[in-house]
Amino acid sequence: MRNSHLEIKTALQIQKPVTEVFEALVDHEKMKNYFISESSGRMEEGKELIWKFPEFDAEVPVKVGSVEQDKYISFYWDADYGLLVEINLHPGVNSSTIVVVTEKSKPNDEAGIAWLKGNTEGWANFLACFKAYLEYGINLRKGAFEFRRGEF
Repeated sequence: MRNSHLEIKTALQIQKPVTEVFEALVDHEKMKNYFISESSGRMEEGKELIWKFPEFDAEVPVKVGSVEQDKYISFYWDADYGLLVEINLHPGVNSSTIVVVTEKSKPNDEAGIAWLKGNTEGWANFLACFKAYLEYGINLRKGAFEFRRGEF
């Protein structure tokens, strides 16, 4: 039986406590070190934000859904806030945190499969950049995507 809708789910363990991981997800100044280049504010429940990314010349509207301290963040983005992103935080061993990102959903068709491929790659990159920033203070995104602007 074929699923009618596609959903992305990625996860990674970060060697930092849940409180520190949560704060790095909601603080737009910290987000600039691993995800976005600009934001119109902090991620707070019900807030509408504009995000800019270093590799795109577009503004992305974001509507923050639920925020549960040290546990859960949801937001909507895409045209007319069509896609729901959920980030769940789970305490791991040795004061680490397991970060689970889910994005849903698109129809299981050619366009949906293209979305699944591109955004799965994007969320895996997000988690790798997030881990590098929190654990080692490295911004992996800096200079990584200029080629997408035709600068290579």
